[in-house]
Amino acid sequence: MKVLPFKIPKAESDILIVQEDRGRTFYEKLHQHEEIQLSYIISGKGTFIIGDTIRDFQPNDVLLFGSNLPHVLKSDVSTEQDSYMISVFFTHDSFGEHFFMLPKLQHLQKLMKDASFGIKFKEHQALLKPLFEAILNQNTIKRFATFFEMLSILTESNYDTVSSFINTKNYTDDEGKRMSAVFEFVMNHFDQKIVLDEIATIANMTPNAFCKYFKQRTNKTFFQFLTAIRIENACKSLTNQPQLSIAEIAYACGFFNVSNFNRKFKEIKGITPTKFRKKVL
Repeated sequence: MKVLPFKIPKAESDILIVQEDRGRTFYEKLHQHEEIQLSYIISGKGTFIIGDTIRDFQPNDVLLFGSNLPHVLKSDVSTEQDSYMISVFFTHDSFGEHFFMLPKLQHLQKLMKDASFGIKFKEHQALLKPLFEAILNQNTIKRFATFFEMLSILTESNYDTVSSFINTKNYTDDEGKRMSAVFEFVMNHFDQKIVLDEIATIANMTPNAFCKYFKQRTNKTFFQFLTAIRIENACKSLTNQPQLSIAEIAYACGFFNVSNFNRKFKEIKGITPTKFRKKVL
């Protein structure tokens, strides 16, 4: 299976593709596909990466990925629960070339435009969950009706766009494999010391070439990206492991200096680790 681009299995006559992903992990390779992806996380926790941004996902999250938006979801295998996600895939032309441009669908147009940066919805999960569960076994007509009900709810929902930067140039397969290898290595070894020569070797590039290459595709230096991964994992520990001290969490997430950890945490989250823990608990 190619890393990039990723093909969504479908019959030639399919307009909407409904897919279940269930197991210890989701598909963990960086990938992109023409289809827009609307997903409901039923169970499982972890981290996803879009563009220049790393976020966590958890049960009842509703996510929207735009067409050809590179993304990866890394499940947390330390949890007892399997990861389970229901997704609906469609394209801009699924309902006719100009459907999303109809004057009466202005709210939907904005949603589709913002989807190019990735969207995480903040409300109405209780309304959406039964629709995602129902659409799995519906015939074509009922599936359309359920899908449009989903869109109606989503256009009235508050949401955050995930990324502030998207590289508009589509990845080639070789580039996708390279970036996927880098992302996978970092997400599996963020708690260890990672030096530039090591990660450049993973990418099969010289250190200078890798630094330029990575910055062009993520709008972050590699070490800014690495720090963001570490901070996201620190947030999970601060939330889920109250028995650990701030120092213990800092060291477990790859920081070898607590003062540096506190400083970087506040730069990214706008709050100190101690205040973050008090807020979420």
